[in-house]
Amino acid sequence: MTIVATHATVPVRQDGFTADEIAAFQRDGYVIARNLADEPTRLQMLAATLDGLARSQAGAWEREPIEFEADVHYPGAPQSRDARGGRTARRLQQAHSRHPIFTEWVVQPELLARLRQLLGPQVVMPLAHHNCIMTKQPRFSSDTGWHQDIRYWSFARPELVSAWLALGEETRENGCLRLIPGSHVLSFERDRLDDAVFFKADDDRNRALIETQIAAELYAGDVLFFHARTLHAATRNFTAEPKFSVVFTFRPLDNPPLAGTRSASQGELLLPAGTCV
Repeated sequence: MTIVATHATVPVRQDGFTADEIAAFQRDGYVIARNLADEPTRLQMLAATLDGLARSQAGAWEREPIEFEADVHYPGAPQSRDARGGRTARRLQQAHSRHPIFTEWVVQPELLARLRQLLGPQVVMPLAHHNCIMTKQPRFSSDTGWHQDIRYWSFARPELVSAWLALGEETRENGCLRLIPGSHVLSFERDRLDDAVFFKADDDRNRALIETQIAAELYAGDVLFFHARTLHAATRNFTAEPKFSVVFTFRPLDNPPLAGTRSASQGELLLPAGTCV
């Protein structure tokens, strides 16, 4: 595993979450920072996203790191890549290496200040998890069941935070994330999860918890921060327009991936250090 340092010095503004927002994250396992990404940054990310999609649709998908809806076999997805809609993009992978704007985003002072408040003064970005642009296309998108991201990740502790940046509006209709507040501090018996480690929606023990869900509706430029243990899900996109979200995951420096696991299979970015505001 290799940790690569980004820019050595980044001017850090003294802004960040309020004390109430930090308390909300600790209680609920998520918090939303409104209008965190500036418009030029958002538009550059959107342009890079559309360029990647155009290349994949032009037949370059064999060389592009991309996941299709058909690959996951979730409800609503085409049965195979050869089926109708089978090459509908679900995730443009390796976002960090697609365009410099994505690295510029993760060292933005406004983002870094908040990550430090949640994770400590030294933050690391694993490249093996998320590091992607999530898409929900019309017609052939799928439903994602209730799950915790940490289910397939292997770190010394389950202390990671993902930052989900909306490149456009995210609503109930186009498949915004849904979260279960407080689920990041709960423990579940293994039989409450299915073979793919999704939370069983039809289990009587789970239903009452699922009824407490909230819909994280976002405007373009908003960022949803959520804990790796927070249960979340999403429906398919029921609108005629695609939805795009940039997602990166972060950990404290003292919470390394376990050797020999997928979490340790790629490099990581050591983000500029600073004090927690």
